[in-house]
Amino acid sequence: MKNFTDTITIVTVCDNHFVVHLAALIKSIEVNHTTDQLIDFYIVEDKVDLENKCRLDRSVTGSKLKLIWLNMQAVIPRNIALPLDNSSFPLNVYTRLFIPYFIPASLEKVLYLDVDMIAVADISRLWLTDLSDKMVAGVVDRSETVSSDWGGIANYKELGMDPNTKYFNSGLLLLEPKKWRNGEIPAKIIAAVEKHKQFASFPDQYGLNVVLANQWKELDRRWNSYSTGNIPDPFIIHFTGRKPIFKSYNYNAHYKNEFFKYLSQTEWKGFKPLTEINRLQKKLYNKLVKKLFPFLKK
Repeated sequence: MKNFTDTITIVTVCDNHFVVHLAALIKSIEVNHTTDQLIDFYIVEDKVDLENKCRLDRSVTGSKLKLIWLNMQAVIPRNIALPLDNSSFPLNVYTRLFIPYFIPASLEKVLYLDVDMIAVADISRLWLTDLSDKMVAGVVDRSETVSSDWGGIANYKELGMDPNTKYFNSGLLLLEPKKWRNGEIPAKIIAAVEKHKQFASFPDQYGLNVVLANQWKELDRRWNSYSTGNIPDPFIIHFTGRKPIFKSYNYNAHYKNEFFKYLSQTEWKGFKPLTEINRLQKKLYNKLVKKLFPFLKK
């Protein structure tokens, strides 16, 4: 039975560098949400400064969406050793694995969204998805299958996986927290990444697809429309690769215009795209943090 009264729970993770993306994401969800459902929007912040938090709070102008701030260091269990992979992805990508442990235990569903997304359809439509016997739903990645030459799982043969096993993108996850906790999914994913670190170019995504192979529900591709593609009627746009906040963005121009349409309705109105140097500095910083992480924890 469809329930339009339960509160929608959304989680994202953001650092100070991508807070401008977060502003556009929040505004896009707020503007396009038409039902009476309230939205609890959890932001796991990785060193977002107070000024940016205040600007985000002021950018929410309606009464249906509430921002809830959580600190990254507080939500990742202290006894968990995160895999220090060789990618340039920030360590905060692993935070999504622990969502069922830091949201209220009574919740039966939660939606995770990457911060580099915007919603151009009412998010309540996605929220009503029936997961049936699955614990998570997602959208097929650009790689399509685990045997793809781009992305995928390079060691799928060694893992005994069928080459036609579908491979999903970890940027959007609709999951059932209780099943996630009961299955002890984070420990299994982290173990898979740690053991096969040399194959984990997209670390959390690699682990998710290894552990949950053939155990996830496939969503309409429009719920995770990649900016490198050209889906004409997307529900959610995902700015994979180059982001529109950089001058070097050269993917779908219409999607970029949509991003700035929502951003212009926030406190970041008039934002000017950054140079390539800013993007490269961020990647270098992410790698450096991984090298120093064992010392930073002390």
